[in-house]
Amino acid sequence: MGVSGSGKSTVGAALAQRLRVPFADADDLHPEANIAKMSRGEALDDHDRYPWLERVGAWLAEHPDGGVMSCSALKRKYRDQLRHHAPGTEFVLLAGNREVIERRQASRPGHFMPASLLTSQLATLEPLEPDEGGLVLDVNQSVDEIVEGYVRA
Repeated sequence: MGVSGSGKSTVGAALAQRLRVPFADADDLHPEANIAKMSRGEALDDHDRYPWLERVGAWLAEHPDGGVMSCSALKRKYRDQLRHHAPGTEFVLLAGNREVIERRQASRPGHFMPASLLTSQLATLEPLEPDEGGLVLDVNQSVDEIVEGYVRA
């Protein structure tokens, strides 16, 4: 989980490979209307996110033996919605300062999520709370180091 550009897809795919479990990217589950809205530089609201999170939660529920899903899951209520489908879900918050995230975003031209939405995502992000299953990993390190940090934890 994390803001756009934090490395969710790259780290998620590497983690799934390391754990030998399926991987999916929640971006691939967005309805076309959501992609169009974000492409116009408009932030999604909770109404937009609800059906998308239902699809993500269904995927998680279909993989009770393990899987990795990259998903922003910025708010506690979004994570609660996912846990409703898959109660054992653990979250990995990929955290980094604005400069690191902006640099990462600049290296992926053509992504439907414009860098201009970073401010709204950072404002929306609710860090993991102590009662939520998960951990926080710094994105200002290599993908291998991030994956190793998860495995160690």
